Amino acid sequence: MDKNTDKKMTSGEIAKKAGVSQKAVRLYDEKGLLKPTGYSEGNYRLYDEGSLEILEKIVALKNIGFSLEEIRDNLVAGDAVNVEEALRIQLKKMEEKHYQIDKVCAAIHRTLERKDRELDWDDVAAMVQNISLDQRADERHWDALKHTAKEQDWYEKIFESLPVKAGDKVLDLGCGYAKLWRNNRDRIPEDTKIYGYDVRGSWADDFEKYIEENKNSLSAGVEIRLEFSDLEKEETWEKIAEEKEYSVIIAHYLQYMLEDPEAMVRHSAEVLADDGVFSINGPGVSKWHLFLRDIMEKLGIRAEAIEEKIAQQSTVRNTFEDMLRRHFGRVEYVTLTNRWHYEDADELLQKLRETLADQEKLINAKQNKLKACFEEKIRENGEIVIDIDSSFWHCSK
Repeated sequence: MDKNTDKKMTSGEIAKKAGVSQKAVRLYDEKGLLKPTGYSEGNYRLYDEGSLEILEKIVALKNIGFSLEEIRDNLVAGDAVNVEEALRIQLKKMEEKHYQIDKVCAAIHRTLERKDRELDWDDVAAMVQNISLDQRADERHWDALKHTAKEQDWYEKIFESLPVKAGDKVLDLGCGYAKLWRNNRDRIPEDTKIYGYDVRGSWADDFEKYIEENKNSLSAGVEIRLEFSDLEKEETWEKIAEEKEYSVIIAHYLQYMLEDPEAMVRHSAEVLADDGVFSINGPGVSKWHLFLRDIMEKLGIRAEAIEEKIAQQSTVRNTFEDMLRRHFGRVEYVTLTNRWHYEDADELLQKLRETLADQEKLINAKQNKLKACFEEKIRENGEIVIDIDSSFWHCSK
């Protein structure tokens, strides 16, 4: 029998001191976080004061949202990260959860405020889907706003790329919050008729209020009509076709939300005027990935994962363009560039983590090297500027 057994604690005793259950102590053992320092004659696990310190640390980190895997890999196993960096990453995760909760609350409020008919479970399912789609689009949008504040407004740039002229009939599919029209309200040509389509429970609910509040301050003859209807239903397209042909059809940031994007493209071709333009954005080769590849190659870090992503992007882009050519006689590839400004190496490192989420161990192992490289470039130039291209296609018959 171990002479120091009387100085040690059983799993029940250490669990009680740390304020957790014995089951939790057994789980932490199974996960490799808290190993016994010895065993009794009856083969019961025994722990010492050092074990209690580790257990209290596990409990504290778990309470602020770390997963057991993160605690094991990054904080207990001894090969990981700087505690400050780990806490910054965790803070970002918690802020994202807070943001998601706010989005869910807002969507529920919007759904409950509907007065057109009695709600059913189909409304709940649609709301959940729209929350997920809106969150992803909103996150990308706010991230872009933060890092492109020094540049021209993105939606002004998109507006300038579109051939909207006086008297045009414009169809905006999946208009959402409609920053394209909000941010260019005073630039919409006279007598333009804009027909927006989206579903209830999305940011289009807010656009509905905006239209009502601003209808008297638009340019002469400009009208904006908003229809709440599912673009994957034939009756929606029958309604769209009632207005005959459209001079400009816009389907931006929409294809990712549809089960059958090609059906939307086909329908759009059918209602587009002979001299009209259908504008859609889609996949392209990301300059952000090219930037990361160059950085990692410079540092001697194997970049196969980046190369694979770039190759996949090229394949998807070509497949998408082939689909467009099946429905339009002319397909013009248009790139719009926005310059993203970074003054914080930690933000760049976090974005790299998000890009290579499946390469966490590699990033953890090389993060100091990567961060030092980012910091050096920021010291030299005051910031790191990355040109980010967005891919659009302007299609006509």
